[in-house]
Amino acid sequence: MKRAFGLFFTLLPLLAVWCQEIKVQVKDGAGPLPYANVYIKDLRKGAATDENGWAVLTNIPSGEHELQVSFTGYFPFREVITVGASNNSYEIELKPAANLDEVVVSGTLKPVNRMETPVPVEVYNPTYFKKNPTANIFEALQIVNGVRPQINCNVCNTGDVHINGLEGPYTMVLIDGMPLVSGLSTVYGLSGIPNSLIERVEVVKGPASSIYGSEAVGGLINVITKDAEFANTFSFDSFYTDWGELNLDLGYKASLGKTADVLTGVNYFNYDQPIDNNGDNFTDLTLQHRVSVFQKWNFKRPSGKAFSMAGRFFYEDRWGGEMQWTPEFRGGDEIYGESIYTRRFELIGRYELPLQEHMVLSFSYTDHDQNSVYGDTPYIANQRIGFSQLTWDRNIGAHDLLLGAALRYNFYNDNTTATGNGVLDEPDEVIIPGIFIQDEISLSDDWTWLLGGRFDYDKRHGAIYTPRTALKWAISDFDILRLNAGTGFRVVNIFTEEHASLTGAREVVITESLKPEQSWNVNLNYLKKIYTSGGHFIGLDMSAWYTRFSNLILPDYDTDPNQIIYDNLDGRAVTTGVSLNAEVALRNGLKVIAGASVMDVSQTENGETVRPVLTERYSGTWGVTYEIRPWQMTIDYTGNVYGPMRLPLLGDLDPRSPESPLYSLQNIQFTYKGFKDFELYGGVKNLLNWTPDRGNPFLIARANDPFDREVTFDNQGNAVATPNNPYALTFDPSYVFAPNQGIRAFFGLRYRLD
Repeated sequence: MKRAFGLFFTLLPLLAVWCQEIKVQVKDGAGPLPYANVYIKDLRKGAATDENGWAVLTNIPSGEHELQVSFTGYFPFREVITVGASNNSYEIELKPAANLDEVVVSGTLKPVNRMETPVPVEVYNPTYFKKNPTANIFEALQIVNGVRPQINCNVCNTGDVHINGLEGPYTMVLIDGMPLVSGLSTVYGLSGIPNSLIERVEVVKGPASSIYGSEAVGGLINVITKDAEFANTFSFDSFYTDWGELNLDLGYKASLGKTADVLTGVNYFNYDQPIDNNGDNFTDLTLQHRVSVFQKWNFKRPSGKAFSMAGRFFYEDRWGGEMQWTPEFRGGDEIYGESIYTRRFELIGRYELPLQEHMVLSFSYTDHDQNSVYGDTPYIANQRIGFSQLTWDRNIGAHDLLLGAALRYNFYNDNTTATGNGVLDEPDEVIIPGIFIQDEISLSDDWTWLLGGRFDYDKRHGAIYTPRTALKWAISDFDILRLNAGTGFRVVNIFTEEHASLTGAREVVITESLKPEQSWNVNLNYLKKIYTSGGHFIGLDMSAWYTRFSNLILPDYDTDPNQIIYDNLDGRAVTTGVSLNAEVALRNGLKVIAGASVMDVSQTENGETVRPVLTERYSGTWGVTYEIRPWQMTIDYTGNVYGPMRLPLLGDLDPRSPESPLYSLQNIQFTYKGFKDFELYGGVKNLLNWTPDRGNPFLIARANDPFDREVTFDNQGNAVATPNNPYALTFDPSYVFAPNQGIRAFFGLRYRLD
């Protein structure tokens, strides 16, 4: 016994050294931060700070440990600490998580602090999109200022993304900088990117063709996925609405020793309950069944140079139509339905060459198969896009040079007259090489000048040159003024981009061989950061722009109500406007991100100026977050508001409104974070229960006669008024400007394992 007591008292000092108590105080510029999370990663041990910002962790072994501190609205803190026999007290100061300090790549193809780049880039992280949980990126963008998800069909609910009033085909969508979403997938491919794998979304407004080539005319949206090394070990996020919508996101990270880190994500969405609240016997919301699997590999090379590959498989079955439609009516003329089967595979990669110079090879491949019917009209299409790009960048004195060579392979085939005589017989196949150069010149500590240009060769249209320039003046560390000017071009495929050309009874008329659209743009941008003595943050982002198009291609719904006429505009088209984004973060837990845009979009031909359909005059978005720290509860109030848009009517007798009203979609969400690693959330979407049928006698023209069996036509093929058709209409679902889905409750659960 004496020996045991002797051994105990001998080891007691050693135990005191080996197991320590550490104290951590978390504060910001104004004082302590209560209820911040303090975590020792390797020990999986954590605690929350008290009302004075202190957290105490006991039984911490001596040695090195990774300390992590996080708090909503602030940048996370990570640092390796050494726990010893003395001075185990740490003071951590967190910085407000202002989007203005994000690292971005979309503006110049190089990672750079957002305040440093001469090209204005807006950044949105997953926390922002969680304020209004959605099943896909398309819907999530509805709370981004100047960006409007546009539904193009009342029946199948496919859509695209408008930037600053420009139609969806002018927006390029990328994943990790690779142009995967284009053509067919501009319409259908914005769904199914697992939200659990998104690191941030970067938005560039204005032409970017000098870097990214065709389609980046109105702007681009770059979805940046997480680096596997820094992702959560496991994440789960699922929500359900009282309309019967179920969305599930899973993320999982695995480490293959010294070989690679692997990140896997799965998105599943299902909605199978037909609802017809507006009483037209057509589904208000398209039924969907979607599965998307994404996997990203980050290889660990001895040289430390980058090598990553990622792939995504996407399958979707969606249909909308008459309430009594079932799959056996698919493609027939008895019951009207629009049914779309989409199968899509994507591969992207980035490899840093084993050279002393910094050279990166990027590549992507997309294979898209679509089998769809619109009533009794089939649309079968295949699209394959291959893309590779080699870049070399180097600093030479005051010059930051970037040189690149790109090669793009396009294959497209369908059963329309676009590729033959209505069968899959004459595919459109083209290889487009391009080279580009960019020079970012440091004129002084305050002035930066960027010059760039791109040369592409398309055998169908010849050589295409797209220059751009940007000038940045750093007035101070918190004030940045930018002036950008550049050009863009776009090669058009009507049937892959204009859903209206495939649905309804209107005849598609292409009057000439369509030339590439070209544009030039000027954008003035001012960024301002304000840090107050009380620990508050205010960020302002103001822009004014002017864009002019030549050879513009727009659908003409007005000349003949029974036709959609496509040709190159013999004149000009102009979009101009101003926008303001504001970000406010207060110490009391209130955070506001709001924006407003006012724009004028017009086209002039033969001396007549008109406003195109579906272009809003003004818009606004907001996201208000308030954190009730004692309750560990967060409240998010998000919404948008849109001004009038001109709408496509079928003639002078059409009783529907020629313009959309001022309307707003608003949402509220409550999130409880009181459980370790879990979050419970729920709320209400479309609080005002606003739907576009308000004030209109109907949305879908001739919904009672979708095959126009009871429509009388004159000798010119125009519908005439009859007792059964007093407004001289044909079936047409293209009168759409907002979702038909009304108010709905939702409830969800998130789990995260670091």
